[in-house]
Amino acid sequence: MTVENNETPQGSAPRPNTDPTFDARRDKAERLRARAIDPYPARVRRSHANRALQEAFFGLEPGQVSETTADVTGRVLSIRNRGAFIDIYDGTGKMQLFIDLKAISDETRLVLDHLDLGDFVGASGIVRRTPRGELTVNIATLSLIAKALRTPPEKYHGVTDVELRYRKRYLDFIANEESRQKILTRSRLISATRRFLEGRGFVEVETPMLHPIYGGAAARPFRTHHNTLDMDLFLRIAPELYLKRLIVGGVSDRVYEINRNFRNEGISTRHNPEFTMLELYQAYADWEDMLNLLEDLIGTVMMDSTGATTATIEDQTVSFARPFRRISMVESASRASGIDFRAETDLESLRAKVQATLGHKVPDDTNWGQLVELVFEERVEASMIEATHVVDFPSDISPLSKRSPEDPRIAERFETYCFGIEIANAFSEMNDPVLQRSIFEEQVRAAHAAGEPDKQLDEDFLEALECAMPPTGGLGLGIDRLAMIATGSRSIREVIAFPTVRPV
Repeated sequence: MTVENNETPQGSAPRPNTDPTFDARRDKAERLRARAIDPYPARVRRSHANRALQEAFFGLEPGQVSETTADVTGRVLSIRNRGAFIDIYDGTGKMQLFIDLKAISDETRLVLDHLDLGDFVGASGIVRRTPRGELTVNIATLSLIAKALRTPPEKYHGVTDVELRYRKRYLDFIANEESRQKILTRSRLISATRRFLEGRGFVEVETPMLHPIYGGAAARPFRTHHNTLDMDLFLRIAPELYLKRLIVGGVSDRVYEINRNFRNEGISTRHNPEFTMLELYQAYADWEDMLNLLEDLIGTVMMDSTGATTATIEDQTVSFARPFRRISMVESASRASGIDFRAETDLESLRAKVQATLGHKVPDDTNWGQLVELVFEERVEASMIEATHVVDFPSDISPLSKRSPEDPRIAERFETYCFGIEIANAFSEMNDPVLQRSIFEEQVRAAHAAGEPDKQLDEDFLEALECAMPPTGGLGLGIDRLAMIATGSRSIREVIAFPTVRPV
């Protein structure tokens, strides 16, 4: 067996630690081994999960004793009255155990004497409800099934160091029921999303995570190298161009992927370098079809995952009942700045006005659409608490979207916001291969000028588009951000089980 530098070979001394109980707990495990009790047995009997047992005996009256013997398991949360009462948690719920200290076997006494908080135990006994109404298993046998060598967090205060909560997330989950429930709500949300889309005829697909050419969004990629092929590859920043290939190929007229994306950019309460998106494409549809689909989807999955079509973060509550509010990006930016963006045709003059309004330097190469976006982000975005669709996006910042036939400066696109954060983005997808090529070529030129030499033209995608893609609506929905809303969280790190953190 090869052992990496950060691993401890079996049987050797553990790595140095600062837990004052570590040695004592390890000694207890060794003493049990010396008495022929394995502190880490390979299997355990379990007849009921704790929640299932609670549900099965919901009607048992206080003081009543059943005739059922149950085998239960779980992590020890508390030990009370010298071991007479033990609370355990098994991942589904809590259960109280009772031991008659005057009538236990020698082996049960030995296990009890070597028991610590955080250990996993198995117990077997008759189910009863105490006079105070607590469902309880009267223990006939108690076995240790996994000895904890480290002290768990104190259950009433949990892990209070914020960085430690995310760095050692398992400690947070052990101590914090709210943290566990947020991850479970996220799981229910994803399941509900799949059910909704399958009910609408969408086919779930998978596309590559290793891309020879990165594209589908404006972001810096992570680079890796394939040794056998001796070629650099990029971790996916978006699945868009591959999903559109499936529409071109006629795999289905409705496809979706719940995909993991990677962007080599900043970390904040709204951003993690790896994150989860729902991305879907529907042939013979446009941005307005996507808007209606999104409203139906959010309302349905919120109800299915949380039991409500409203969400509350701190003291603010938002309803996801249809229809959502709509605002124009161009008009709202104009109102917020006092600049009539639609009427402005001189870019140099417009840059000067925006710079004066915002009070900071605006890059000399900023185009009309980017100026609209800049004002919108700084003056409008944070104020959108209720569920809001932002329409009238500039074409300059929408390279994969169709242009409005009424005003080519405007894209057939919307983004959806609530609680001041963007959660969704949708287009009438660009399917003119000649125009798409010219837009991509300009993107590549701009990227190279900005010092991004890895940016390349995706000729294979353009060839696919030249085979003809029907009019198509596309939608991206941030699963992490929707989970933030569903769980009332201000930080994306709350709803990602293992967020990216700086090493110690």
